[in-house]
Amino acid sequence: MIGGWKVKTVFGRKGLLASLVLLLLIGFLAEVELVAAEEEVSFDTLRTAAEQGDPTAQYGLGVLYATGRGAPHDDVQAFAWYKKAAEQGDALSQYNVGARYFKGVGVAQDHAQALTWYRKAAEQGLAPAQYNLGVMYENGLGTPVECEKALTWYRSAGRKGHVGAQYKAGSMFDEGTCGPPDREKALYWLEKAAGQGEARAQISLGVKYASGEGVVQDVKQAFDLFQKAAMQGNATAQCNLGIVYAKGQGIPVDYEKAYVWFSLAAAQGMQDAVSLRGMTTDRLSQAQLDSAKKLVADIQGQIDKKKTP
Repeated sequence: MIGGWKVKTVFGRKGLLASLVLLLLIGFLAEVELVAAEEEVSFDTLRTAAEQGDPTAQYGLGVLYATGRGAPHDDVQAFAWYKKAAEQGDALSQYNVGARYFKGVGVAQDHAQALTWYRKAAEQGLAPAQYNLGVMYENGLGTPVECEKALTWYRSAGRKGHVGAQYKAGSMFDEGTCGPPDREKALYWLEKAAGQGEARAQISLGVKYASGEGVVQDVKQAFDLFQKAAMQGNATAQCNLGIVYAKGQGIPVDYEKAYVWFSLAAAQGMQDAVSLRGMTTDRLSQAQLDSAKKLVADIQGQIDKKKTP
């Protein structure tokens, strides 16, 4: 309670999971086409080598057609050359063939074929392919749902430093997706992902430290984690940070800063934040409100600047 009004719907575990549910869907499948950093080679040189069966040249020709740099953009040709290289065992090409089957770019969409080609690249140790394979097994795309296989591939990619896979492995252990929850393994993977700046992992850990769930309660640590995620523009973290300021958990109560973070979350459509901001507004003088609104703009500017490549 904050002066008589409830805030647990966002800060509590149920509210957190509800806020994150959309983030756990297939939107996090890595769909970016992989392009290796190589010296610039002319189209004619690549074409000659590709036609002679060189898989590296075939992959490079696919890149030119896919990006439209050095050749006219042509998704059908890009797929055809990636496929030739993939059939010779080139892992990057296998991944790109899988991605194009998954999205239906340059070829008819076919999730089963996407799964086949992702698996070929994954078996060669390509972490993005391992992650995508995990997503497909977890969500039943091109295959029945097989959570154990999903977790196996997430952990494999996670060991190679793939931050999304680390978060997914941690979440599956935390929720007991494939069996009883394993808090120790969940913490292991979530901490790895949070250490690489994964906002969702930072929020999950923040909630744990705030409530003492599976860890020694540490509200200062929770605050730090929420702040890191909030500065990445994550609305759930922004709302939770507002709650920390409003409740004075580990820090002095500061309704002005609570208003700031509730406003940033509300601007992204979080209805809980809209309600909490309204309750906080009643506790501010006009001068404090004016100051808070200026700070909202300043922080949003910092967030936008970080997002700009």
